[in-house]
Amino acid sequence: MNINQALVALITQMADDELIIGHRNSEWTGLGPIMEEDIAFSSMAQDKIGHAWALYRILQEHLEGDDPDRIAFLRPAAAFRCCHLVELPIGSYEFSLMRHFLFDHAETIRYNSLYQSSFMPLQQLARKVKGELKYHTLHADAWILQLCKAGEEGHSRMQAALNDCFPLACGIFEPGQADALLAEENIYPGEAALYEQWIENINRVLRKAELTLPEKITPVYGGRKGQHTPHLEALLEEMGEVFRQDPAATW
Repeated sequence: MNINQALVALITQMADDELIIGHRNSEWTGLGPIMEEDIAFSSMAQDKIGHAWALYRILQEHLEGDDPDRIAFLRPAAAFRCCHLVELPIGSYEFSLMRHFLFDHAETIRYNSLYQSSFMPLQQLARKVKGELKYHTLHADAWILQLCKAGEEGHSRMQAALNDCFPLACGIFEPGQADALLAEENIYPGEAALYEQWIENINRVLRKAELTLPEKITPVYGGRKGQHTPHLEALLEEMGEVFRQDPAATW
């Protein structure tokens, strides 16, 4: 694998994660437990899809990729490289909140690692989205702490959500065959290094919330290799319904 192929693999998995979790989070629009959360999840979903679009544009403009709309709406599920965590349905609010917490801390660490990236388009994007990611993690942290300190039921439900989400969230850091090459080229440090920093960061919040990471888990891998749950195919069918009617249309 050469450096361009390695970059395409990295950027595609980042963009696919953002696109799919953005669409999943948008499903809370009109369903949030309170109006504030309805607006917050909708706003953060829009940010995620915007990040995905920016990453697909990098593929198009710097790595000879396809048009972002075609990448997003015309690929089959097997061509996606998102992790399993992002493709599952929204489920209960505690599941979506815990997914948001784990994913956004992972995303923040990944973009932080790109501030000095030798690949300038990623470095520039990382600096551009810094403010949005800060808001996302502050929002997630605040609600995790609030619900865990609200009583025994809130705490037990959040612990159960953490137990369910954590093995899936480890899949965000599924090792890639080009990690060493990308680290060698000072593009980013590799998944293992990001995973260690992620554990350190989320534990700071989890300790305050009196939540405990589950022990002896098996990370859920496969998404980076195009192996997905049935939920992704159903979501892609819905996402691309209008675009597929006439991909060449001018809207």
